[in-house]
Amino acid sequence: MELFREDQWKKIYQFLRIEGASRRIYTGTEANCKAFFTAILWMTRSGSQWRLLPKELGEWNTIYKRFARWSDQGVFSRMFEYFKDDPDMTTTLMVDSTIVRTHASCTGLRLLKKAS
Repeated sequence: MELFREDQWKKIYQFLRIEGASRRIYTGTEANCKAFFTAILWMTRSGSQWRLLPKELGEWNTIYKRFARWSDQGVFSRMFEYFKDDPDMTTTLMVDSTIVRTHASCTGLRLLKKAS
């Protein structure tokens, strides 16, 4: 499943290697990192739940944990900033801002009732 071209992957991997060296971010082997990144792109483009990640893209929980760590460490924010002016990368990395409606109980906010 190819979601990006080889030349695009080389740019992404070069960025990740620099990030990994300077910020102690685990990238693993190039093949492992490419599989992880493919899974992340599949997730962002499909809008699917983590548990529905196809088995050939990896174990969903492993992918999710690594994604969460990288997100917490700001890897993706720095990646978007790094590639924002590269016209070759904008279609690969930029995710649309589609709004998805959820039920009020899914917001995570607790509404406090006024005492009468």
